[in-house]
Amino acid sequence: MILKIARMGHPVLRARAAEVKDIQAPEIARLVADMIETMQDANGAGLAAPQVHVPLRVMIFHVPRGRDAHIEDGLPLTVLINPEIEALGDDMNEAFEGCLSLPGMTGKVNRFTQIKYRGFGLDGTLIEREASGFHARVVQHEYDHLDGILYPQRMDDLSTFGYVEEMQKAINQE
Repeated sequence: MILKIARMGHPVLRARAAEVKDIQAPEIARLVADMIETMQDANGAGLAAPQVHVPLRVMIFHVPRGRDAHIEDGLPLTVLINPEIEALGDDMNEAFEGCLSLPGMTGKVNRFTQIKYRGFGLDGTLIEREASGFHARVVQHEYDHLDGILYPQRMDDLSTFGYVEEMQKAINQE
């Protein structure tokens, strides 16, 4: 079932999400299935449970083929429940991000270049990976949702925040 996506300003996007107590509960599997359908319908690369009005520490993401030079064939859909992330070093890079909760908007966000993350899959198995490039960016973006943070709060320069089409016009004129 396609779920309604919360937009910036909704209280569910401003609060820290709760830990999932029973990872293998049927309602968590249903939530994830609905999140996948919702993300695919919205043509997103990731989605966090708070974005669909469920304040739990659940996120999904994938890296589309050709989106990340570090992962030539992309990365299939990953479900992370109760995730944790840590930066691997101090290197950061700035890139434009968008968000299903801020439709039509984009802005430049500074993120750690390399991270390590861990969390549980739907079957309760521990997933641990290192990530860089777009992979690291999408994980950090979705993880922020679990802590009540939207990407504009991470921006250093709000002059790079605006509507996608306007920002593209500005970039093309430079």
